[in-house]
Parts: sequence; C-alpha cells; structure tokens
Amino acid sequence: MADDVAPRTASAYLDPSYWDERFGKEEHYEWFKDFSHFRHLLAPLLSPSISVLEVGCGNSRLGEELLREGVAGGITCVDLSPVAVQRMRDRLAEQGTEGVEVVVADMLDLPFERESFDLVIEKGTMDVLFVDSGDPWNPNPTTVDNPHFRRRFFEAPGFTWSVEWSTFGDGFHYFFYILKKGKRLLDSSGNQHTQPAAPSINMFHEELESEDYIFRTNVDEL
Repeated sequence: MADDVAPRTASAYLDPSYWDERFGKEEHYEWFKDFSHFRHLLAPLLSPSISVLEVGCGNSRLGEELLREGVAGGITCVDLSPVAVQRMRDRLAEQGTEGVEVVVADMLDLPFERESFDLVIEKGTMDVLFVDSGDPWNPNPTTVDNPHFRRRFFEAPGFTWSVEWSTFGDGFHYFFYILKKGKRLLDSSGNQHTQPAAPSINMFHEELESEDYIFRTNVDEL
C-alpha cells in the first residue's frame, strides 16, 4: 500500500472522510490477501444460482473474481464511501462487466430485505469497528484471539448459526471463518459447546495493513 494513503494512526479508520480521500487516490488494494489465496476455501460455497453480498468492498476486485467463478445469481458490493462506489462502478463500466451491482451503504444499516442473499462475505471490514478497542500491547481478546477462544462468542445462546474455520497463507496465517445460519454445533453429549476463557496475554493475529502498524501507532492515544 502506498505511503500516501496509510493513516498516521489507526483511529483514522473510523473517519468516513479518510476513506473518501484514500479511495480518491488509490486504484486497488486487497485487504489481507486476494481471492487467489483463499479460492480453495470459498469455491465450495459457490454455485451459479446463489446471490452474494460483499460488505465493505472498497476498491477490491473480489466481486469480479466471483463473477469469473460463475456466480450468476447476483453479486452486490456495498461500501460506506461514495467515492469507492463510484470508482468501482466506473471500473466495471470500462471493462464492460455486468452482473455486479455496487451500492453505497452502511454495513450496520443495510438497505436490503431479510434473507436477500445466500452468502455474505466480509474481508477485514469489521476490523474497523474495533480499532479503538484496546491497544497493540493489550488488545481486546474478542478481536485477536485464535478461533479456539473466539468460538465461545460465536456460540452465544442468542445466535442460531454454526461456525467453522480454516487458515490460509504461508508463514503468516489468516483465519477464514464460515458461519451457517440456522445451525448449531453440539458436543458429543448434545449440549452446546463452550470454550474456556481466553488467556490474559494475547498476540496480534493481524496487523491492520502492514507489519509496521505498531510503529505507526500514536502512543498518545493509548
């Protein structure tokens, strides 16, 4: 990622104007990894007839990749930034790409009816909700725990979904979660599975954009 779009502090990710300015300069950026790195994990969930929602598309090309994978039931990409949405629309028009709709929308208040999509994909967008939670040396356990300890949050009694996970990447691994609505995972006795509390000391599972994140953190904010 170019230095001229990297924020001075992580709190900038909470400012919509930061994203408008960034997307006005930046042509393309893939958070974590691009589709080729996790295609083997996502492809089994895809079929020509499904409808897909990508939350927080930014200037990613994931929507186009899904179209090339044969998804024909409708691909909708949403982002809070009107700048990102317009630039993506322009890019798709220049390519003559049809089958991907790009919409300005807040992921916390989506303008769609319930059960409008078969599959929802989120790749790094929810991290923005937690950038002011904890600090690099003592982060919020909910945001950085490995899947073993995060599972207890996903399996809270009020939720009706199952959760499974995989990893991808070489050396540094990324977590890939699959949540299936309307299903619950039970232990061998038929009870809801629970996990022990997380340890008090946590390690980063992912820096926000690059490995120098900790050096860009403003200690005055901690």
